[in-house]
Amino acid sequence: MEEAILNALKNRPGEFVSGEELSRMAGVSRTTIWKEIEKLRAEGYKILAQPHSGYHLVAVPDRLTAQELSWNLRTEKIGRRIYAYDTTDSTMDVAQRLAAAGEPEGSVVFAEGQGRGRGRMGRTWISPKGKGIYCSVILRPPLQLTEISKITLMAAVAVARAVEAATGLKPEIKWPNDLLIGGKKLSGILTELNAELNRVNYVVLGIGMNVNTPADKLPAHGTSLLQELGEKVDRLELARQLLGQMDKTYIQFLREGMPPVLEAWRRFAGFLGQRVRVVVEGRVLDGQALDVDPSGALLVRTDTGLVESVSAGEVLLVR
Repeated sequence: MEEAILNALKNRPGEFVSGEELSRMAGVSRTTIWKEIEKLRAEGYKILAQPHSGYHLVAVPDRLTAQELSWNLRTEKIGRRIYAYDTTDSTMDVAQRLAAAGEPEGSVVFAEGQGRGRGRMGRTWISPKGKGIYCSVILRPPLQLTEISKITLMAAVAVARAVEAATGLKPEIKWPNDLLIGGKKLSGILTELNAELNRVNYVVLGIGMNVNTPADKLPAHGTSLLQELGEKVDRLELARQLLGQMDKTYIQFLREGMPPVLEAWRRFAGFLGQRVRVVVEGRVLDGQALDVDPSGALLVRTDTGLVESVSAGEVLLVR
């Protein structure tokens, strides 16, 4: 009943909806409607009541709930099922369990906070409660094991598009999957997969983003949208943008392959043409970042003059 009342109020923005109309719609008494309104207020919804006029929804709570994330979400694949937690050890762990049990493609796990958020190369993603976006997306792409880096680039494009659409800021993608603003890390993407022989069964994409994270909660060399804009960002709007852009970018990838993904990726990859140092399995390559190839590998012209293709490693920008 709460969802029905909320939908009725949301569908009439800026208006009051009478208790009589709500009770008629829900098939319950006006007293019951009042009790449900009180429950919603206790959950953080700001609802005004006015005699003879009814109820008016002023604001929703700053929480990434499944109900709010799904509101008016028009996606084809991503976010058709949403699991939202107050806190969990890691959304990646939850999504991995769901995927192994047959959860359909496009399901997403969100958490307000994580006890052991995971980053690349065994690092920890600092996840202060209620300040960022921490989610994991289950995909089942028809790819070979050797093609999985394409998904990482696709995800980076989707996250960058979401940030730009929601805030007007244009983040820079640092190969393969970090988003930077002003050289500081805003967001990271972790790709984990389950495969047999050369066939991918499923991929879990973990996305961590510093949204309204204060300076004292950020890691060294990290930033947040709050720090960059000087004001708080609507996390719900940004999360919905993320789901929508992930849906759009992934479907385009499935239909058209890598060319449109690479075109968009290059638009955000400000480090191309710059001098870089790439650490690859103990080796260090110094040179110029040239481009990415259709497989998603980074092409580097080393100081020896050779062009090397790097499919995994850590890139450091040499300023």
